[in-house]
Amino acid sequence: MTRAITWPGDEVAGPLERIAEALERISPAPVVAPAFEAEAFVWHVEPDRLEPVAEVNRVALDLLVGIDRARDTLFGNTERFAKGLPANNALLWGARGMGKSSLVKAVHGRLAGTGLKLVEVHREDLPSIGRCLAMLRGRAERFVLFCDDLSFSQDDAHYKSLKAVLDGGIEGRPENVVLYATSNRRHLMPRDMIENERGSAINPSEAVEEKVSLSDRFGLWLGFHACDQDAYLEMIRGYCDAYGVEISDEDLRAEAIEWQATRGSRSGRVAWQFFTDLAGRRGVRLSS
Repeated sequence: MTRAITWPGDEVAGPLERIAEALERISPAPVVAPAFEAEAFVWHVEPDRLEPVAEVNRVALDLLVGIDRARDTLFGNTERFAKGLPANNALLWGARGMGKSSLVKAVHGRLAGTGLKLVEVHREDLPSIGRCLAMLRGRAERFVLFCDDLSFSQDDAHYKSLKAVLDGGIEGRPENVVLYATSNRRHLMPRDMIENERGSAINPSEAVEEKVSLSDRFGLWLGFHACDQDAYLEMIRGYCDAYGVEISDEDLRAEAIEWQATRGSRSGRVAWQFFTDLAGRRGVRLSS
């Protein structure tokens, strides 16, 4: 009687093959870049992908009132970038509801016909920004990366990932990409956190330098400040004229000021909210 000879390798080869097959099944599919036919995209992870946006939620550039200087500066920077010329990253900071994100989307809308693409990146996805840049690098299209409401807490390390966009490391930022970010804070972190770290540090000048210097890496700082009553009313009148909502100046003034008083604030966002209510009461549908 003869016995088949088995080698130790034969006993483990089968399980190893099954493990390899299982790993291959659960491994993520290769990242495939989209056709870039859409005007705008949203960056998602797990799996990494650029999701096309069918229609961008925005208002026309001409309807943004009271931010003329910021509007002209950002538009000029973006127009040069769309033409393939040098352009700066931009930080839009200041009062809430004064049109920071609306301006970015409106400027892109005005230049979308040039082939300029808008890519929104959520703050929580900043650690994956390097992979997004790798997908965009070398493309013929020009891309504005847009991060809305950007800020960092004391233990937040996401700001380090943002440096990949602003500085680009030894490889450099792709020449076809710029970053536009909005924030309520000029230095992207609360003032009380800055003061606390300075007060408790051995070397106060170095305690917050790394985080504060992040905002210095933006070539453009565009400040947005609370509007006065005249600008607030002008915003609403502009919306009424653009969308065909008829109301006398006297009624508009009285109703808009009452609305502002109930909200306890006055801004472009409050103006749009009042206009939305007004259009609804007048039976006027709003469309892009």
